[in-house]
Amino acid sequence: MTVSDGGSATAPRVLLGTWPTPLEAAPRLSAHLGLRPGDLWLKRDDLSGLGGGGNKVRKLEFSCGQALNRGATVLVASGGAQSNYARLAAAAGRRLGLKAVLVLRGNGPRGRTGNLSLDGLLGARVVWAGDVDAAGLDLAVAATAEELTEQGERVEVLPFGGSDRNGALGYLEGGRELHDQLPDVEHVVVAGGSGGTMAGLVAALGAERVLGVDVGAVADLPARVAALVGAVSDGRTEASALRLRRDQAGAGYGILTPAASSALEAAAVCEGVILDPVYTAKALAGLAAAVADGDIRPGRRTVFVHTGGLPGLFGHEIAGELAARVAQSPDSRQS
Repeated sequence: MTVSDGGSATAPRVLLGTWPTPLEAAPRLSAHLGLRPGDLWLKRDDLSGLGGGGNKVRKLEFSCGQALNRGATVLVASGGAQSNYARLAAAAGRRLGLKAVLVLRGNGPRGRTGNLSLDGLLGARVVWAGDVDAAGLDLAVAATAEELTEQGERVEVLPFGGSDRNGALGYLEGGRELHDQLPDVEHVVVAGGSGGTMAGLVAALGAERVLGVDVGAVADLPARVAALVGAVSDGRTEASALRLRRDQAGAGYGILTPAASSALEAAAVCEGVILDPVYTAKALAGLAAAVADGDIRPGRRTVFVHTGGLPGLFGHEIAGELAARVAQSPDSRQS
């Protein structure tokens, strides 16, 4: 199937997820944050279906549609060791009968599990790029793609984080879906990683309604988002017009802040919803900060986009800390 971006351009798409994802009320979390009980809703894109779920499924529907049109035999995806995108690229490959090669930062799992366990279960080949920066990762991807091509494969190199025009188209559709579910939404809060998710939402809903929370994945997030909005819409959005909080990244990408830790616990205790420490916990911390400083006020219909990432929790150092709490609990009993 093909999907229009609202103009004259169309893009091939293959269905991988289960749509629409639920929109759930979160009254206890809303009150905890200082909003009214009926103000906050959760867009459950963690329940998108494929390979453990998450926002990347929407992006992969378009990236993989393009790959199939080009006759690809193998997908090459890149990211950090606990990359949700890489895990879902491997799952998408299996769904479509394609091989998957994942080029990941680092030198090996070092005892961590999380997404790596699922990468292994899905039979993905992992290439460790070492402790490299973004340019070094790109070089490792190019070398891997060249090697695969020499072996006779038809290679489709997927963009970092799925954030190119195809990826943003996935969230143009996601934003339209959310509008159909809750037309009067005033604030949509989402993690800003590589930019494609936020860009698609801005293109669908308008810059004034979308609040992105930078998690520290890239240095040039505002420019990336603005460029991607332009790629999937007729209008132009300046980076300066975006609502983007840059006060929650802390010491860097993947490093849990005290505010994000509090948000992680609040979502679990108030609503039984599990966030991840890299993206959604920082995004919810950004929502809490926006309420505290008056950017989001009680009585305003607000949606928090849960972009998934649960498997990564089990590959993060906080997993051990959480397990230790159970062992130390006075209610714990040994059999």
